[in-house]
Amino acid sequence: MTSPSASPNPQAPAAAKQAGSFAWGPVAALGRLSSWIPIRSLGRRHRRRIAQHLLSLNERDRYLRFGYPASDEQISRYAMAIDFDRDEVLGVFNRKLELVVMAHLAYAPKPQRAGQPAMAEFGVSVLPQVRGRGLGARLFERAALHARNRGIDTLFIHALSENGPMLKIARNAGATVERDGSESEAWLRLPPDSVSSHVGEAIERHMAELDFQFKRHVRVIGDIIDGVAEVKAKFETPGKAAKQ
Repeated sequence: MTSPSASPNPQAPAAAKQAGSFAWGPVAALGRLSSWIPIRSLGRRHRRRIAQHLLSLNERDRYLRFGYPASDEQISRYAMAIDFDRDEVLGVFNRKLELVVMAHLAYAPKPQRAGQPAMAEFGVSVLPQVRGRGLGARLFERAALHARNRGIDTLFIHALSENGPMLKIARNAGATVERDGSESEAWLRLPPDSVSSHVGEAIERHMAELDFQFKRHVRVIGDIIDGVAEVKAKFETPGKAAKQ
């Protein structure tokens, strides 16, 4: 997946499909709830975590994510340049509070002419140890919901044609995928927002924040317990030596 540029081709193909496989109704919502994943909105304070996540990608993964084998310096500049006032950045943290999945939803400038679609570009990266769990697809769903609630008509993906997992996510969502040599573009039309879509996103945000705070507190308690055990071991070791 190339880095979101927020400046895709301003003319989405007329054949771009409505988000069909994204069921937005109550039944689909219950299905997602049964396999809920805590997807958290990221902000400026997470720049270091974002950079660490991307820097942990190997050369091949960086190539697929950015469209070129990004260097450490280029990745650091990318993380520092994310515009959190304009764009939405989403992430999934593991129990150690490591960012294992990260998605960037970059909003294109508002259309200058009537009839032009309002678009946003999606990019995602998933660390190897958590692949195969559908996390990339779930972040795509969440990004689509966020874009929909902000009046976006079309979700856009620019990926290398060899990036099969990303293009599969787009196709499974019902997107129109057009291939041009080594690169491909996917376009997904989004339905208009509704009261339920806004409520759904608000609930997702709240639950993800609770999950993060719970993990943070568990980690703090674990660190305290480890510290106490370490101090206890230091006091017990001389005593055991003296007895011997």
